[in-house]
Amino acid sequence: MAELHVPDPVERDDLGAFVARAVRLDQQVAVRLKEREGGLLDAWASTPFDVLATRSVQGAIQPSDVTVTGNELLTALAVVGGERVDPGPPRDMLWRSALPPAIGWLHVDLLPVAVISELADRGVELAKENTGPTGTPPASLLDQTVLTVSGSGLDVKVPLRALFALSGMGFLSGGPADDVVKVTATDAWMRIDARFGAVVRRRHALLPLLV
Repeated sequence: MAELHVPDPVERDDLGAFVARAVRLDQQVAVRLKEREGGLLDAWASTPFDVLATRSVQGAIQPSDVTVTGNELLTALAVVGGERVDPGPPRDMLWRSALPPAIGWLHVDLLPVAVISELADRGVELAKENTGPTGTPPASLLDQTVLTVSGSGLDVKVPLRALFALSGMGFLSGGPADDVVKVTATDAWMRIDARFGAVVRRRHALLPLLV
């Protein structure tokens, strides 16, 4: 049986809010909980935009890397409560995404949250005008580059889907008017950190295996 330990009630609330937003975007979402050096616990969730969302809190999980369903984890945090909770039975087979590396990230740029929010709002309006047959925006629209940032020798293209994930997870709201987001990257990954969480996506599509 897994056990989640988050001693600080404020951080438990933060983790619960993160999971609640992920469940709101996808009722079947899986959440991966993974320990990191320094007593940190990373929570990872996929989003409907093919972008990973993550939030870190001070805490621990046993086993040290486990996937559970978002609904069961949310129940444990919001209903059961307490410093130590059962996050639900391990469901590691539900996790199908590779995680980015923990090290090797380079600082690229700082961007005002107000600018990112405005771009996301424009994207929402554009998506409403271009809804596909399934009721969702086409991949070609989500993959459009909305801005390119440069730093540390890297030119990083930020697609619309990354801004949708930031907005959908509520990471762009609730901070001061002059708040900023931080863009970092490796050769293969891009990450945007906001006050209440981050979104991560591969910078380049994986090449298919040749057999």
